[in-house]
Amino acid sequence: MSAHLTAGQRALLQATLTRRQHELDQRLAEHQGGLSRAEHAREFLAQDSDDISHREAERELDMSLSDRELGELGAVSAALQRLKTEDFGVCADCDKEIPFDRLKIEPWALRCVPCEEKRERAARV
Repeated sequence: MSAHLTAGQRALLQATLTRRQHELDQRLAEHQGGLSRAEHAREFLAQDSDDISHREAERELDMSLSDRELGELGAVSAALQRLKTEDFGVCADCDKEIPFDRLKIEPWALRCVPCEEKRERAARV
């Protein structure tokens, strides 16, 4: 286990991750009404609307929000698995410890702030 995190800190992060996982699960279930992603998209488009282009734009926004929530859910689930290993709390790029204050804000973080900033700058180019 990563030595820089105490048992209490790990427990706090696990509780935060578990709570977020449940929130996202619930939001996705409510959002899609128990339907698959494709069924939800089809139903959303089929709703009565005089302006089909407006309905398509709404569907794209709806799907984008679902994609974002699914992505975050995946990151949270992966963090819960990493929490059981020595890799949790260690930057994926530089192998330095990710400060607890950063993990409190974003417990699924894979990188320390300098490495994440570097990655984001490279992605913009």
